[in-house]
Order: sequence, then structure tokens, then C-alpha cells
Amino acid sequence: MYDVIVVGAGHAGIEACLAPARVGLKTLLITSHFENAGQMPCNTAIGGPAKGIIVREVDALGGQMGKSADACYTQMKMLNTAKGPGVQALRAQEDKKKYPRYMQQVLRNQDHLDIVESMVEDLVVEDGVCKGVILEDGRVFESTTTILTTGTYLKAEILVGATKTPSGPDNERYSKYLSGKLANLGFRIQRLKTGTPPRVAADTIDYSKTEVQPGTNAKLAFSYETTKFIPVEEQDTCWLTYTNETIHKLILDNLDKSSMYSGIVKGIGPRYCPSIEDKVVKFRDKERHQIFLEPESREMNSIYVQGFSTSMPHDIQDKMVHALPGLENCKILKYAYAIEYDAIDPLQLKPSLETKVIKNLFTAGQINGTSGYEEAAGQGMIAGINAIHKVRGEKPLILRRDEAYLGVLIDDLVTKGTKEPYRMLTSRAEYRLLLRHDNADTRLRKYGHQVGLVNDALYQQYLDKMARIDGEIERLKTIRFTPKDEEINNLLESIGSTRLKEGISAKELIQRPEVSYNLIKDYIGETDLTDEEQTRVNINIKYKGYIDKTLRQVEKMRSMEEKEIPSDIDYHKIINLSLEAREKLLKVHPVTVAQASRISGINPADISVLLIYLKSEYGE
Repeated sequence: MYDVIVVGAGHAGIEACLAPARVGLKTLLITSHFENAGQMPCNTAIGGPAKGIIVREVDALGGQMGKSADACYTQMKMLNTAKGPGVQALRAQEDKKKYPRYMQQVLRNQDHLDIVESMVEDLVVEDGVCKGVILEDGRVFESTTTILTTGTYLKAEILVGATKTPSGPDNERYSKYLSGKLANLGFRIQRLKTGTPPRVAADTIDYSKTEVQPGTNAKLAFSYETTKFIPVEEQDTCWLTYTNETIHKLILDNLDKSSMYSGIVKGIGPRYCPSIEDKVVKFRDKERHQIFLEPESREMNSIYVQGFSTSMPHDIQDKMVHALPGLENCKILKYAYAIEYDAIDPLQLKPSLETKVIKNLFTAGQINGTSGYEEAAGQGMIAGINAIHKVRGEKPLILRRDEAYLGVLIDDLVTKGTKEPYRMLTSRAEYRLLLRHDNADTRLRKYGHQVGLVNDALYQQYLDKMARIDGEIERLKTIRFTPKDEEINNLLESIGSTRLKEGISAKELIQRPEVSYNLIKDYIGETDLTDEEQTRVNINIKYKGYIDKTLRQVEKMRSMEEKEIPSDIDYHKIINLSLEAREKLLKVHPVTVAQASRISGINPADISVLLIYLKSEYGE
């Protein structure tokens, strides 16, 4: 008898099984092929806008993805450095061979974690409660909680041109029966699609026709525990090329041969990670689209053609690839393909990621309708933590939208649902200035410590770090500059800032748009702060007004976030509720009034009626 069973060893499954095992719960991981655990079937990168911050959040909670990414990257880059801190995020080019090997070793070495290679065919369900799983060979494993992280393997089909082949990614085994069993249990199943671009031989590209894309020259990491960094000159280079009129004409002339446009695709593809066919069709006014050339591994002669996902037949792909500048004579190692798979309707999930249909059953990752390694890992982390709470009989961890991108991601899924693979974007977060790359530990470290995934020593390190940051801000208030300080005035003039006309503190000086902590640190005495801590000082000072304003907005919403809706509420009894609102509330069953207010089709008048009813019937 296990405390937690996790089905699937992708990015969601890894976090979902490590969390309970690390707090001492008896955990079982079931995967069809362990050597595929942690693999990267699509791009070989981790992070990106919003997604990189999710990786930081997983790390702050005590997860693994950030640590593994820091151990296996070949290039590290901070994105959007010309913009504000609310949209800056890390993106790492990972070694496709090294990363899964590293993850598999972590899994093998984890205490309290057993691993079984097999395919799960069915669930053991009694009186609406999941009690375990049934394997393809008939073996039954019982558990208190079960987490499904099946990725893109449920009734998966590979699509290329007019052909449709039952298969998981890269011709792996796929799950034939589990999604049908879920449907029989009452889950609404939807069909989704994603895809992957071609890979070409690195030594057959003419890089003189491309633009170099180096990493960032700074000590950057996803994990707060990382202390070793690869100098930028030792990192791999990526390159940039562009599509052209020839490629666009090839696509438009052969649209009927694409799986996407020939009618054989039933699933809905990701809007924010479209195929090159979609880009050309939907943005016909654009003369070209960016295509990044990214090395897959130092053990492989393979380049990932980022942005060139397609389901065209191979002969058309040949012409398309060889029309890219620099790739005219390249050798194609692997053709692009699309993949269709089954997923559940995430409206059937609670914010804890436990299903509403079956108790003690959790789901995480692409089975919930998301796309991306990072979104999967984040959900796996939350599902794993909430399985721990379930076993212990404790209240689940529900992250708010102002606390984490993970809170936004899960709230969007369980409140609004999705009909296409969901991708996390900074624009989805209304409080993104609070959800920054630098402060994930401030937002989430306490939760990791409370559940037992962040030990006392690590948590004390975090507290000491915050004390140093706060202490430095206080020290900067005491350092004064006057109009007679020629060195400072000359510095200000050199950057186009006005000379001092009166005395000013170092803290006030940093509040000027053109001034930063780094710029004046030679004038404020020595400090033992790390580069990351100095960045936090700079942000906390420079954006304090905006942060405080956002916090006031959050506080106004807090009362609704904390006002829970009783699980036994009967919406049919709320007579003044609009018909559409009643229908939506019955479908979603929101946990709080704030969640109810975010449901599409619910207007302020409906919320007012709901609040009046709660007060009259429940004294809320």
C-alpha cells in the first residue's frame, strides 16, 4: 500500500513523485520506459517569458527542475532585459542527453520512491474514491492518492501530411485504453494537438548567413541553491535566421497536404506556439518570421529548428527547410510532425488539482490541457504537495493569483477551462510586477518549508538573505550626497541625469530612472551582497511605488479571495441569479467568490446576488 502513486515520468510526474518521497511518504512512480524519464521530446530549452518564473517558483517550493536545468545547460540567457523586471525571465538551452540522465539519477537515488516500468490500463475506484491503479499485466497497486501525469500519450497519434499513425512522441508506446476508462468514470475528454519542428545536422549549416545569439554575461540560475555558473564564453551559441517569400509560397501552395489543413486533424493546436503553416496563413502581411537554430546536445550533431513546427509531408518539408538562409545544403536528421492526444476538461478539477469526479485522484501536466515542460512541472509540484496534504489530512495549498504564476495557471484552468493547449504568458497575470523572477523565494519559500520540502537550514539561509537586503536598503538611507560631491555629479552628467541641487540619500538617488544600485555602488562603500541580492535591492527601491500600488489592489480583492463558497450550495435556490450565471456556476463549482467572479459569463450583478445569498443563508 502506497501513500502516493504517480503515473508518468515526464516533467510533471518527476515533481509529483519527488515531493511526497522527500517528505517520507511511500511513493510509487510508474512509467512505460524509465529511460525516457525527464526527456525533452520537443525543444531542448527550459524557461522563457513567464515559464522561466514558473521554474523559479518550483524551486522556491523545493522542487527539482531548476536544479537540474542549472546542472545541464549549455547556454543561459536573461530575456527582456531592456524591459521592466515584471517581464524578465531566464531561458536555458539544455543538453538533451544530459538532462534526462541527470533527472533519472535523481529519481534512482531518492529514498521512499519505488519505480515500476509498465503501462497503467485502469484505476481502482470504489464509491467514487480512487484506491490505486491496474497495470497492463493485471497487477494492482493500491494507494491513498494517485496522480496522473500522462503527457501526450493518451490515444496519441503522429500526423505527417495525409498519414496518421498511432504512436507516442518519437515512436514510443502510447496509452490505448486509459482515456476511455476515464471517460467511463465521468471525465469529459477533449482532443488536443501539438507539434515539433525538424532537426538538421549542425555541421551542414552555413552560419555566415545567420545572426549569432549568445548567452547573457552574468551569473544566472533558476535555483536559489546554485553556486556554480558557466562563463558565457564557454556556453554554446544559438543562431537566428528567417523565413522568406519562397517558403511562404511553398506553404500556401501546398496547404491541402498539411495535416493541419487537410481535415485529418481533430485536435486543437496551441495558439501561442503555432505551426509555421498557421503563422503564414494567419499573418500574411508579415514578410518573414524568426527561426532560431538551437544545438540539442554536445553529444549530438543536431540543431533544433525553433519556430518551424509543421505537419507537411516530408518532400515539402525538404523544400521548406532548404529554402531557409544558411540551411540550403543542410542534412535533415529528423522530420517535423504533429501529435494528437486526449486530455481531460480542467473544469473538472479543484484548485488543488484533485479531480471533482473521483476523490483522491489528482492530474497534472498536459492531461490538464497545458503545453510546455515548465507548466507541467509546476502542476506536478502542486499536485505532489496536495497529495501530501491529503495523506496527512491537512488543508490543500491553493496559491493565489497575486502569489505565483502557478496560481494564475491553475486558476485559469479550473475557472475558465481551455479548448487549446494552454501556455503561460506574462499578460495572463494581472499582478505580474509582484510575480517576478527575483522574488519567487519571498512569495513561496515559506510554503515549501511548511510542507517539509525546504529544510530548516535552507529556510534560514533565505531569512538571512532577506535580512541582508532589508539592511542594505536601510543603510542606503543613511548615505548622503550633496551638490559639492563632484564625482557623483560628473557621473550623473555622463548618463544624462541632472546634477544634484540639494542633499539626497543614496536610496533616493537610485529612485531616478537612469540610476541603478550597480551604477553607484563604487560610491557607497563595500557590500557583501551577491549579484542577485543587489538586483533585489535595486528593484525594491526603484519600483516601490508601483509595488505598493499593486499591493493595495491585491488587498481590495483579498476579501473576495478569502470568502469561501460552501460546497453544498444549491445555485437553483438563488432566484435572482441569471440563467447563464447559474449554468456556469453549476459547471465550475467555484471555491471562492473571487474565483466565481473570474468565470466567463459571470457579471458583477451576479456576484452581488451571490454575496447577498451567502450572507442570508450562511451568515458569510
